[in-house]
Amino acid sequence: MSDSPAGRLRRRVIDPLKALFVGRDEVVDLIALAVVAGEHLFLFGPPGTAKSLLVRRFAVAVRCHYFEYLLTRFSEPNEIFGPVDLVRLREGVVATVTTGMLPEAEFAFLDELFNANSAILNNLLTVLNERVYRRGAETHELPLMSVFAASNHLPEDDALLALYDRFLLRCRVDPLPRPQLPALLTAGWAIERDGTVDVLSADAPTAEDLRELGRQTKAVQLDGVLDVYTDVITKVRDMGVALSDRRAVKVLKLVAASAVMCGRTAANISDLWVLRYVWDRAEQIGPLAALVAGILDAGPADAPHPRAALPEQVDPEELARELEQIGEELTPGLKLVDLARLRERVQSVADRAAWVGDSAARAHLTTRAATLTEKLG
Repeated sequence: MSDSPAGRLRRRVIDPLKALFVGRDEVVDLIALAVVAGEHLFLFGPPGTAKSLLVRRFAVAVRCHYFEYLLTRFSEPNEIFGPVDLVRLREGVVATVTTGMLPEAEFAFLDELFNANSAILNNLLTVLNERVYRRGAETHELPLMSVFAASNHLPEDDALLALYDRFLLRCRVDPLPRPQLPALLTAGWAIERDGTVDVLSADAPTAEDLRELGRQTKAVQLDGVLDVYTDVITKVRDMGVALSDRRAVKVLKLVAASAVMCGRTAANISDLWVLRYVWDRAEQIGPLAALVAGILDAGPADAPHPRAALPEQVDPEELARELEQIGEELTPGLKLVDLARLRERVQSVADRAAWVGDSAARAHLTTRAATLTEKLG
C-alpha cells in the first residue's frame, strides 16, 4: 500500500500535517476522507482553531488549486464566482472572469458559511450538488473535489438548512484542552519564529491521484456491512438525527472511502466510524459517538481505519462524579447564564463519555447526561 496513492496520501500528506498541527488529527483525517469520497466537510467551532490553515496546507500538499473566502451578509456572487467580463459584455455576451475564483478551484474553503445571502445561496447549492456554475446562458463544469466550510454557530434559518444539508460530514473543532497547550505553544511559536513551511513532497499524490482514489470507492464491496449499517441508520434516526434516505445512501460513499484509504477493496465494520460525523445539532455529538463506539466494539476488523479506534481513554468514575456535582448545582432559581454554563459542562461530559471503553458504563453516563440536559431545558 505504501506506493499506492492511498499510501502516499497518508505518508506524504496526512502524517506530516498531523505532526505539524497539534491535536488536529481528527480534522486532517476528515479532510482526506471528504476529498476521496468527493463530499463536503463542515467545521463547527470558534475562530483561531486552524480550520482554514489546515485545509489550505492540505491543498498545497497535493498541489491543488485552492480558493478561500470569508462570507459576510454583504458578500456578492462576483466576489466568489468572478465578475462579468466587461470586454465581452460590450460585444453583447455575458461571460464571467473566473481566474482565481471558486469555479477554477479543486479545494474551496468558505468561512462563516451561514452569512451566505440569497444571491449566493442558490449558486452554492448548484455548485455543491452538481459541480456546476451557471450564469445566464453560460455553464461552467467545475473541477471541484470538495468544499470545506466553517462557522461558530449552526443554522436556524430554514433557507440555510438546505445549504447545511449538503455538507455530509460535520466536525466540531474546539480549542485544545490544557494538557495539549504546551505542545501547541511550542509548535505555534516555531511557526511564528521561522515562518510557515508548506508540506511538500515530490512523490505526494496529485489531484489526479485523488480522483483515482475517488473512482476506486465505486468498486468497494459493501455487502459485508450493509446489514449492520441498516440497523445503525435506524438507531441514528431514532436519536433525532435528520438522516434522509438520500444522505443515508451518500454516507456509504464515506464508508467506501474509508476502506480505500486503508488499502482494502471491501468495507468492514471499522469503516462505520464515519457515522460519528453525521450529526445535526451539537447535543447529538456525544450520544452519536457513543452509539458508533458500541458498533465498533463488536469485534476486530482487518486493516481498520485509525479513526475507528477510541481516541482516548476516559475515566468513567471521574465523569460520573462530575455529573453528580452538576446535579447538585442544579437548584431552583438559577440565572440563565448559570444554566448555560451547566449545559456546556454536561455536553462536555457527554462528549467524553462516548470514548469510555466499557459499554455498560458508557451507556449509563450517556443516559445520565441526557437526563440532566432535559432538566436544564
